[in-house]
Order: sequence, then structure tokens, then C-alpha cells
Amino acid sequence: MDIIVCSKVIVKFLQVMMKHGYIGEFEIIDDARNGKVVVHLNGRLNKCGVISPRFDVKLGDMEKMVSEPLPITPVWFIVLTTSYGIMEHEEARRKRHREGKYVGYFY
Repeated sequence: MDIIVCSKVIVKFLQVMMKHGYIGEFEIIDDARNGKVVVHLNGRLNKCGVISPRFDVKLGDMEKMVSEPLPITPVWFIVLTTSYGIMEHEEARRKRHREGKYVGYFY
């Protein structure tokens, strides 16, 4: 799969997905313009999306959103950006980050 526009946020989002095994390796191709990312899919990813605009979230709101998951998905990850970087909601909860902004989700 090719992603035409390459940014630091997209690369970090893909690294979180790769850490959980939802995608294989990815390659960044620099074409002297926007750049391009080639992602090797492994068949585990069902859906991936962005949450736009990037809403502010506090730890209590994050707990509420995670406790009411989508009806068809038993396991899903919400990716958010904090002052310590881009991470998924479980990592943010473990590290006691109190607030951030929603970036996207995948399952």
C-alpha cells in the first residue's frame, strides 16, 4: 500500500501499528517533494482512520472512550499525541500521561 503524503505524524502512527503487529515493515521514499511511504500489509489490519479535528483528551475521558469500544471490535487502539510523543492509549495510561490529543485509531 502506498501513502502519498509523508509526515512525521504518519511515520510515528505507522511505528505504533508496526509495534503491535498490525503492519509489516514500511519504507520511506524521498522524492524531493512530499515524500512517499510504502507499507507492507500482513493481513491483520481491519480498519484504520484519523480523528479529525484532533480533540483534546484527558485521562478520565480516555478511560470512558476505551471502556465503550465499538460494538464489532473486541481489540482496538486509539493513538494520541502527548508532550512525550505519539503513543497508543494503553501506553499513555501506563505512563500516567494526563492529557493529549486524539490522532487516530486502528484495529
